[in-house]
Formats: sequence, C-alpha cells, structure tokens
Amino acid sequence: MSEIEITTHIAAPPEACFDLARNVAFHAESLEHTGERIVEAPARPLLKLGDDVEFEGRHFGVRQRFRARITAYDSPRWFRDEMVRGAFAAFVHDHLFEATETGTLMCDRIQFAAPFGLVGRLFEKAVLKRYLSRLIAERAAEIKRAAEG
Repeated sequence: MSEIEITTHIAAPPEACFDLARNVAFHAESLEHTGERIVEAPARPLLKLGDDVEFEGRHFGVRQRFRARITAYDSPRWFRDEMVRGAFAAFVHDHLFEATETGTLMCDRIQFAAPFGLVGRLFEKAVLKRYLSRLIAERAAEIKRAAEG
C-alpha cells in the first residue's frame, strides 16, 4: 500500500474549503481534463456521511468508473471517502481542514493499492503514485482557486 499527502494553504475559511471538497459537481468540474463525469450521486450537491458517489473518467487512456462512499465525517474539519468499486485494490482518501490565522490548511491523505499482485505493486511505485499525486495537487489547486476567488 502506498501513501500520498498533499498540503495546500487556502486564504479562505475551513467551511468554504470543506464544502468545495465534498461538492459533487465541483469535483467533476475540477477534473474536467480527464473527462470526469457524474454517473450516480445524491440529488443534493454536497456529500454527507453514508453517501455514495460514482464518477467516470479517462485515466491512462482507459475510461474507468470509481465509486466511493463517505465513511467518516466531522464538519468542517475532516471527512473520508473510501472506494466501494473501482480499479484499485484499495483506496482511502482523508480530507482534512485546519483553521489558521490566514485561512485554512487543507491536507489530502490517500492510501491506495494497485491490483494484480507484484506487477500492480511495481506499477504503483513506478507510475501510479506520481500520477495520483499530480491529480490530487491539481484538484487542490482548483479548490484553492474557487475558495479564494
């Protein structure tokens, strides 16, 4: 299992950052370059504890679906989404928001494992970790842009 941690300072209150991070439409918009689209989600825009959401996007040239569930929730400080169905053997994403004097320190912590045994672990180390780090950093930059704008 690999881990990624991306920390972003945002000049906006934690509540605004928290809400952007759990906004289904904003998620799809922020990953538009992957062709991300909402397949299934609650009727309301903001996810809450127990909600499932499914997205489809193109990664590594392949259209993939990813279904996650919000399994932990402490507004506006933290929530966790966990893969229910998708291409990973395991995927857990903690979203943390800490108030600072100048806004919010947002931290994305992800634990993930690729499928396919040894070949998957090699791909995870050689390619997937860097790819996911860049993807999560791009998404964090979009949250920052929207929250500060």
